Amino acid sequence: MVNQDRELEPKTVIELRSISNHFGGAAALRDVDFDLRAGEIHALVGMNGAGKSTLVSAINGSINPNDGEILIDGEEVHSLTPRKARELGIATVPQKRNLVNSLTVGENLLIGRLPKRRGVIDWAQVNEQSRELLAEIGLDIDPRTPAGLLTSAEQTMVEIARENHQGHILILDEPTATLGGAAAERVRELVKLLRSRGRAIIYISHHLDEILELADRVTIMRDGRKRLTVPRSELDVPTLVRAMVGSDVVQTRPDRADRTPGAERIAIEGLSAGRRLQGLSVAVRAGEIVAVLGPAGDGQAVLFGALSGAAIPDAGELTVNGKTVPFGSVSKSLRSGLRCVTGDRLSKGLVGGLSVDENILMARDRKERRTLVSWPDLHRRAKSLRDAFGVKTIGQDPLVSMLSGGNQQKVLLAKWLADKPDAIFLEEPTNGVDIAAKEDIHREIDQLAGGGAAVLLSSSDVHEVLRLADRIVVVNGGRIVAERDAESVTRDELVALTIGESARA
Repeated sequence: MVNQDRELEPKTVIELRSISNHFGGAAALRDVDFDLRAGEIHALVGMNGAGKSTLVSAINGSINPNDGEILIDGEEVHSLTPRKARELGIATVPQKRNLVNSLTVGENLLIGRLPKRRGVIDWAQVNEQSRELLAEIGLDIDPRTPAGLLTSAEQTMVEIARENHQGHILILDEPTATLGGAAAERVRELVKLLRSRGRAIIYISHHLDEILELADRVTIMRDGRKRLTVPRSELDVPTLVRAMVGSDVVQTRPDRADRTPGAERIAIEGLSAGRRLQGLSVAVRAGEIVAVLGPAGDGQAVLFGALSGAAIPDAGELTVNGKTVPFGSVSKSLRSGLRCVTGDRLSKGLVGGLSVDENILMARDRKERRTLVSWPDLHRRAKSLRDAFGVKTIGQDPLVSMLSGGNQQKVLLAKWLADKPDAIFLEEPTNGVDIAAKEDIHREIDQLAGGGAAVLLSSSDVHEVLRLADRIVVVNGGRIVAERDAESVTRDELVALTIGESARA
């Protein structure tokens, strides 16, 4: 009878025993045990820097831990490499999407193994095999479509389709981080489908509601150690937060009764950019936070390019402190006093190959036309900004690419906001950061507005805009569908507006 019960138990496909790893003198993992079973979603959660990424890197062969054992399908493996991991059926969909936008869906799905006939790519076979891979996950996309024309959700699902074909063990790192509403729900439904087909899935997300919806088991990490592994049924959001942080993190709107908005500092009139944005008009006064909320990739995603001077919209006018700012000039946008902080920190905001201190001071040193670098002076000047924005690092001045997402975001904010500008645009300011880093950043934004800055925020995160904004402008399909006071609107009403239900007058 015991043997029959064991046969009914799900197969353990990955087992990690007493895994430890350190970089220099700092421990990233400390004596961690972890296992994954066939047909389950095992969520891995924790603060940025808790050790999640290092643990995943040990599983997919990106690093070799200093101590411990790794078993794949019951067999111990040594000197695991990314290639060997893939051969053993371990596939990873990273947080940063890596489709080649100029190639077709089919080319992306079969990249590196395109079928050939007589030495020439057999495009009929490419399309046929690609349709089969897409059909396996219920995705109806023409494989001849350029990947760059897909929606964010479709790009994510194409990547999952590619990796699903490669292995029976899937590591999904923040698959819905840049998605909102219905798009994120499509990805979640796909993940559930893969579980039902026996895939073993490691799921990483900072969205705690999503973890509680999807996971069968949850492992919580903190400070490089496994703190807890429990069935999802034994968890709720407060328990998750306490285990991740070590204490309660309170995410409530501060009392703003004593804040009176002043003069108008930012005004956008009739901003249009193709079909993505049509006729947006919004104004922000001193001491006020105004959010433009929409589904990920909708009209609010156009704002950074237009306001920063990186793109020229079809129509519209931008005024900062009463003066018109021409579109299409980054230098003129900066000279106006407007500071625009991108939501794509590694591609557009920071230089991954430079250190933390170099990134923090990059904009200031260019403005002051510093041409010579004194490293002791650079570190001294950067330290006060690190401290002010709560940037934490292992080592004195590592490459910014080595930091957690939350610390990278704080470096980006320090780079642009240290001089306390009075007109600020923030694009998805807490995208991909953990709950404690998010609250740190929210407090910094509160302080900027409390000091008299006008803050315009673009976001697809309903919770975030309710926490930060005084007024909320909702866009859907590139058009304004509603404007609401944050004190009186409900979360459910905002969700309904962002997914397309008609606004009530």
